[in-house]
Amino acid sequence: MTAPVRAFLAFTEVEVGRHADYNEWHQLDHRPANLALPGVVWGERWVKTPRCATRVEGADEALTACQYVTIYWFREPFDRNFGEWLDLGSMSYQWGRRPELPYVKSRPLGLVLVPLSGHANARIKVGAEVLPLRPNRGVHISVTRVEGELLEVGAHFEEYEQARVPELLAIPGVAGAWTLVDEAGIGLTTRRGSSVASCTRVTVTFIDGDPLLAAAAIDDLGPPYGACGTVRFASPLEAIIPWQWNWFD
Repeated sequence: MTAPVRAFLAFTEVEVGRHADYNEWHQLDHRPANLALPGVVWGERWVKTPRCATRVEGADEALTACQYVTIYWFREPFDRNFGEWLDLGSMSYQWGRRPELPYVKSRPLGLVLVPLSGHANARIKVGAEVLPLRPNRGVHISVTRVEGELLEVGAHFEEYEQARVPELLAIPGVAGAWTLVDEAGIGLTTRRGSSVASCTRVTVTFIDGDPLLAAAAIDDLGPPYGACGTVRFASPLEAIIPWQWNWFD
């Protein structure tokens, strides 16, 4: 299997009383149509149920208010495949299949991300490139804005790969994790005269145990990237089971 070359992360807030409508459309119409596109490796959405409610000091309130997080993974050629994916959303509107537009309140963050490194727990047998396709019970997603002096930030990145990732994989119920960065973070060290690093890093930790227990252990590790990182969002989210959409009733 070819590893994905880009991913798209989106946060969605839905009006009270419309969650069943939204999930029926997304899970039974929108997502299957997206997965049928040849350029899409995989796509999945999770819900921040009331059980998952968390508060991170300094977190982005607009992101925290969202109940759903979606990520799609794309193969090469990305520009063409991403364009076809966007076109499907526009065509669906023309076909009269965008009923969610009146009650989806906001999408405060939509990021094109570059997958940096994937790590699968040895116990699950499959490799990191298969991890996003493997069934899960939920995820822990963190979004961190990283800014600082180039060498200092680089030291935190090294520490993250060498120390933080093994700590994640050692948590019971963690199947593996992918770390991604926004496109602005690529090429930081090749910009002449620049001594400052600035990017957004995302970690998606896939959980096949109890998502809340695993997420509590992840939170106990503390924020990543030290003083160079500002956590905008960090929360467990649960897998969405078809026709079981009554979390907010």
